[in-house]
Amino acid sequence: MEKMNPDEINRFLMKGTFTGKLGTINKDGSSHITPIWYILDENNYITFTTYFKSVKAKNLIRDSRISICVDDQAPPFSFVLVNGSAKVFSQPEDLLIWTTKISERYMGKELSLEYGKRNAIEGELLVKVIPTKINGQKNISN
Repeated sequence: MEKMNPDEINRFLMKGTFTGKLGTINKDGSSHITPIWYILDENNYITFTTYFKSVKAKNLIRDSRISICVDDQAPPFSFVLVNGSAKVFSQPEDLLIWTTKISERYMGKELSLEYGKRNAIEGELLVKVIPTKINGQKNISN
């Protein structure tokens, strides 16, 4: 197993259509884990959207602590863990830009605007993860 450097972490986080497994804290203190589509912004912060009524949105508005795990499913296996805090934007003017960028990663260029518009609706929140700790490991099975 080898530690990833920051450039390797960023490349890994944007590889293909890997999803993030997002961890937030429920009101009762238990964890809530859900998959997310995301991209990295200009500061290499994980950026995603969610509807304001979702459990993850309610959790992040109440408690901004967040964890994300991104892993691959093929040998020699690698992963990145990000711990930090969430900055939640409730009415971002550039929401369609972000939803389209995220959609392009997962649905392709041809469908990106269609899915971007579908997700850029009233009540959709933009979330940026401000990292406090990042750990990337590669070649786990070697």
